[in-house]
Amino acid sequence: MSLSNSLKLKRIFKPQNNTKILTIVMDGVGYTNPNTNLTAELAKNHGILPSEAFSIGNAVNAAYTPNLNRLISSSLFRTIKAHGTSVGLPSDDDMGNSEVGHNALGAGRVFAQGAKLVNSAIESGNLFSGNAWKEVVARTELKDGTQTLHLCGLFSDGNVHSHIDHLFALIIGAKKEGIKKVRLHLLLDGRDVGPLTATDYIDKLENFLGTMNSNEFSCLVASGGGRTFVTMDRYESDWSIVERGYKAHVLGEARFFKSIREAVEILRSEKNYYDQDLPPFVLENNGKPIATVEDGDSFIFFNFRGDRAIEITRALTEEKFSAFPRKRFPKVHYAGMMQYDGDLKLPEIFLVTPPAIDQTMTELLCNAGVKQFACSETQKYGHVTYFWNGNRSGKFNADLENYVEITSDQIPFQERPWMKSAEIADETIKQMQNNSFEIGRINFANGDMVGHSGDFAAAVLSVAAVDLALGRIMNAAKETNTILIVTADHGNADEMFEVDKKTKKVVFDKNGLPKVKTSHTLAPVPLAIYNTEILERNIELREDLANGGLSNIAATVLELAGFESPSFYDPSLISFSEKKK
Repeated sequence: MSLSNSLKLKRIFKPQNNTKILTIVMDGVGYTNPNTNLTAELAKNHGILPSEAFSIGNAVNAAYTPNLNRLISSSLFRTIKAHGTSVGLPSDDDMGNSEVGHNALGAGRVFAQGAKLVNSAIESGNLFSGNAWKEVVARTELKDGTQTLHLCGLFSDGNVHSHIDHLFALIIGAKKEGIKKVRLHLLLDGRDVGPLTATDYIDKLENFLGTMNSNEFSCLVASGGGRTFVTMDRYESDWSIVERGYKAHVLGEARFFKSIREAVEILRSEKNYYDQDLPPFVLENNGKPIATVEDGDSFIFFNFRGDRAIEITRALTEEKFSAFPRKRFPKVHYAGMMQYDGDLKLPEIFLVTPPAIDQTMTELLCNAGVKQFACSETQKYGHVTYFWNGNRSGKFNADLENYVEITSDQIPFQERPWMKSAEIADETIKQMQNNSFEIGRINFANGDMVGHSGDFAAAVLSVAAVDLALGRIMNAAKETNTILIVTADHGNADEMFEVDKKTKKVVFDKNGLPKVKTSHTLAPVPLAIYNTEILERNIELREDLANGGLSNIAATVLELAGFESPSFYDPSLISFSEKKK
């Protein structure tokens, strides 16, 4: 990547004795209801769980977290925003997510994100007047019924990867275009929304299609499956997920059902599945799939978020493809809702232009000759690299950037809630001891990935595991002259039960049990700065930025490292004063 247009950072002071700055992202660890945190007395008794922490489903507060509690009690602690408009989403009712959170962390300012851009493109009509739409959809073969338009994506209003309203807008646009046949390949959510909400969206879809279908227009569901088991893999963690989706969507190979409602209800009952875990299914008519994908068809993947869209895009577009054997590779007119990887040009055709994020912290630091380090396990590796770097796959300077991926386990995360926290800590401490970087960032995926499982007990263990790793790094920080910035990208494990918005009380199911919540939260996230004593200046948190957000952290990192933060970055959360002699 070229750095020729990058800003030249100005250095105000040079920290002494191999001082390093390390940002630690505790993914999914929000700061909700802090009054239920462990008291000092409970901590002394090795973490007896406060009953109120369980009663509100707060796995963060219920976990034994002496190291996090130590940071919370320090003078360099506050909470910051990680959702809604503070990370570029349409409204403050929109929960944050790892993609937009890491964009903000790495870019140092807020860019309008996927959901907001798609909303704007639909409302203005630009999506339907653009060349991409015309190239994929405005085709004679679709209008005379000899070819089919396929729409595939996450089926919910979670607004993290997709939104059902965007799907409806595409269907309306297709009908206006004169297209005869639209077939839907729907990935059930249960992760960014309630774990058993698929039938609610099926109701909405059936009502909507009741007003759309006619003798001249037919829109039917053709296939589907749960998002964690079908199609939506990321970072090449498990290509079999994509293979199952490919076989169902393209070949019509999966278990047959008469309707999507029948598929969901029967599959749920057989293994007590949550929606996100449902196996693939194909809808049939007279013993044959309602639709398969054929040469000359058009195919739109309507997710706007990129990480879980790249692999299925590759499977449907790459001539030379080896991740799994394709029995048949139809030549389709393919488009993504957005371009999911700007460096790899995946896909080449896309309906909405993604945010152009430039002058990221990594880029500026490379331009200044600063060595950097990034590490996470597979599930979040792309977040500390691709998303942190402004949705770019490669490195700005391979001589200055050291990226380490720890391979994630391919099992349900609630069965190993500690995940790879120990291995990430091992690698990070080794790099700290070797003085191999000046500025680094790592991500512990536990609070998010286990939080999505809906398993409260496992989530408690996941947060405790992160705290254990955090404590090890805190000890190493003292030995290696490392300043730590500890934060999170959004909430999740802090609210594992559904809470009524009006009464603020937990919602119970028909069996009298708390209703499980698997989605992110609107909670602020912790921000703590540790080991600043090694600097020659005193540091305070700025009172005028009490409502700061994730985008303020980049300038904070730069200033701790002795650089003047760029004028176009959101301001640093800290202020300096000279130390008394």
